[in-house]
Amino acid sequence: MTCKAEREINDHQNSLVKTARMTGLWYLCLAISGIFGFLVFHPQIYVTNEPAETLRNLTEKESLARIRLLLEFAVIIAQALTAVWFYRLFRKINGWGGWTLGIWGTMNSGLIMISAISMATALKIANTADLSFEQQVVLIQLLQSLGGNAWGVGSLFFGLWLIPMGYIVVSSERMPVWMGRILIIGGAGYLLNTFLNYMGLGHALVDALVIPATVGEFWMIGYLLIYGIRASNGQFENIPER
Repeated sequence: MTCKAEREINDHQNSLVKTARMTGLWYLCLAISGIFGFLVFHPQIYVTNEPAETLRNLTEKESLARIRLLLEFAVIIAQALTAVWFYRLFRKINGWGGWTLGIWGTMNSGLIMISAISMATALKIANTADLSFEQQVVLIQLLQSLGGNAWGVGSLFFGLWLIPMGYIVVSSERMPVWMGRILIIGGAGYLLNTFLNYMGLGHALVDALVIPATVGEFWMIGYLLIYGIRASNGQFENIPER
């Protein structure tokens, strides 16, 4: 192999590692905004099956409600950018897998937009004087249900995008193979969890189906940020456009 070819391979690998770490950074932003938005701030504002209490929270804790909405915006942006950067990372390794990963990740971002729209509308309704308290409660209940189901249905695409992600990892061996397998199992678990919940079969065991996805995702984030991506086994993809 000539020195020029070696330099091209090294430059290409270094470029991929930079892309991988940027992908990991966006993925980390997605995880952080999701944790703070959905697990920390959401329960302080939106109370399940209690629209009247949710309405009071929207008026009395308006600042917290707006922070919750902004975190939803952050989830949407981070999800979309993570999907795009995964496509950029994987498109030369597996074109079909890169496309499906990017498209399904972006679809999930679009569904979460419905949740953000519902939250923004709920805030507006809670702070208007044109409606009675009873009318506000009914509308808040409708919007809360719409937002919750946007996340629920969005779980389909959240599961779908993990499957090509895992498949690319397993087939290319550019990352730990077991990480890829866990991502595939986690993606299937998300799909099964969504179907069972909407069949009315919610249970602690059903909720546990998403655990492999969480493990695989945090493993992926850590690997992208620390190691980036392995060099190919003697195979050289075309140098991506810069």
